[in-house]
Formats: sequence, structure tokens, C-alpha cells
Amino acid sequence: MFTIERIEELHGRLGNAENLSDYVRSLAGLGVAHYDSFVSDGHSEYVGRNAQRVSSHAVHDELTVAESSDRDAFLDHLRRHEQGETSYLEMSKGLADRGIERWTVDTHAMTMTFCDRSGDALLVEHIT
Repeated sequence: MFTIERIEELHGRLGNAENLSDYVRSLAGLGVAHYDSFVSDGHSEYVGRNAQRVSSHAVHDELTVAESSDRDAFLDHLRRHEQGETSYLEMSKGLADRGIERWTVDTHAMTMTFCDRSGDALLVEHIT
């Protein structure tokens, strides 16, 4: 059984790009099967293998997610963030403007999937 406090402690230690695979494996070790991070306010919803659910608090003011997505503009913006050109909030605003609603991390498959408001996957990345 996992708690939001334990997840937040892990995130504080490992929640960055350099340690992403360790973070995801540690979440799996706690029993988290997957989690969704929502661009609109930055909160995440964690789901366990036994259907346990916990949610984090919002981390920024509400952003409006565009009705339609622009995959090419999204990919360009995401790459800029991965190169350190944007902060977390700037990344979130850019994703919202490009129609990204959330990203889902599957702790078993070790994937991160970016989805639009329709639930369509615009990108699936393997976490290594």
C-alpha cells in the first residue's frame, strides 16, 4: 500500500529527468501500476495494482488545454524542454497550448504516453 506522502518523498529525491527510470521503478516497488499527470494544474493520480488510488495536489494555477492537438508543435516544444530551454511551468503552458491533456507513466511497461483531450496518444516514449 502506498501513500501520497511516500510518493512525494520519492519524487523529491528522484523526480527529475536524470533519475526518471529509478523514480518509476521505485514507484513500482511501492505498488503503483501507473500514474497520470494532468497538464491543467499539474496534479497526478496514482493507481495501484489492487485499484488503490491517491492524488497529489495541484502544483500551478489552472491552464486551459486547447481543444485540438498539434503533434508537430507539441514534439518541438517537448524537445525544447528536454534540452533545458523551458521550466516546468513553461513546459506545461506549451503542452496545454498544443492540446496535451496529460501524460501517463506505466511502471511495468516503463513507458510515458502523452495524450490529447480525446485520449489519443501523440507520443509513447520508453523510459530507459
